[in-house]
Amino acid sequence: MSTDTEPRQIDGVPLTPKETSLGFPERPATVAEERLARKQKLAGALRIFGRLGFGEGVAGHITVRDPEFPDHFWVNPFGMSFRHVRVSDLILVNHDGDVVYGSKPVNRAAFVIHAAVHQARPDIVAAAHSHSVYGKAFSSLGIPLDPITQDACIFYEDHTVITAQGGAVVFEVEAGRELAANFPTGKAAIHQNHGLFTVGESVDEAAFWFISMERSCQAQLAAMAAGTPKLIPHEMATYTRTQTAFPAAGWFSFQPLWQEICRTDPELFD
Repeated sequence: MSTDTEPRQIDGVPLTPKETSLGFPERPATVAEERLARKQKLAGALRIFGRLGFGEGVAGHITVRDPEFPDHFWVNPFGMSFRHVRVSDLILVNHDGDVVYGSKPVNRAAFVIHAAVHQARPDIVAAAHSHSVYGKAFSSLGIPLDPITQDACIFYEDHTVITAQGGAVVFEVEAGRELAANFPTGKAAIHQNHGLFTVGESVDEAAFWFISMERSCQAQLAAMAAGTPKLIPHEMATYTRTQTAFPAAGWFSFQPLWQEICRTDPELFD
């Protein structure tokens, strides 16, 4: 038994102060390793979307830019369940909509919208979209998210509402470019009568922003149904966004979900 002047111990091991590490990974040494890491996170994020009920028939996609060919992106194949996607199922698509790696077809809407966003936003690596229930419902209001919760402050003055092509299936290249032109900055967009789009510097970030935005839409819809929500003051909302909404925070917030899917769905790495 130690005294107050002796180092505290557990099973004979002294407890010494150490800096906390958030566990951010080192960058892969090669392009091939980076590509594989991005594809693994993409397959895992898609399965997480499926587990959260974001699937709606053949709609929805997450994309990640290829590290060697930045005008190409990896995406889930058309008509495949989010919950079944493996690394080997992913396809590589160029900005002309050609599948250049893989044998499965691409969802044209995924190509048209995501290719336009990736072209217009060289600052992003990944983008996420699905026809999630609360995102669809909230998008019909044509309004931005309000800062009514700590989590909603992640998106405070950092998302946009897009009315162009709202409600229409975006199949034409020009329509995709028009949508992307209305999303020049920010981590998220609410496409009126359609749903949510989020982007990030990693699959982890883009996926977590989507999950958080979907839940923030759910919270605001519930609050509006019950009464008139009280807004967090501008200064406090801005401070909270500064503390919680930077890219590494989005990456880190995704890690518990990543740990779960790795444990329960090891076949995603096939």
